[in-house]
Amino acid sequence: MKIFFLSSIFLLTFFANFARADFVHPLDFNPQKHKDEVIKYIEDRVRKDYCENGVDMCQESTLRMMEKSNLEDFKKATLAKDRQIMDRVIKDYCDSGVDMCNYSTIWMMYQQNLEASKQKLSW
Repeated sequence: MKIFFLSSIFLLTFFANFARADFVHPLDFNPQKHKDEVIKYIEDRVRKDYCENGVDMCQESTLRMMEKSNLEDFKKATLAKDRQIMDRVIKDYCDSGVDMCNYSTIWMMYQQNLEASKQKLSW
């Protein structure tokens, strides 16, 4: 019985993760290959952020608005010029304990870090 239960949990987890789209790095985007994957990731991520994380703003109008915003920011992020800054932002917001891996946050923080990289402290 215990083995059946553990096997069931493993299979459910496996299929849930399999159905969820993977994050696509904006600078590795290939339109022919990744368009559907980006759309699926954005839809899944927005649903997670607004329906499953205690925010309780799971209205269709809110979801569509945030999906549209994330897609627009993804498109802008594909034009980023500094890969090192983009990679660091993705590492900080997607590959760490901070669960803010959406394209709007990534694009906003890329812009902030790009601007900060051109500044120096002065008196």
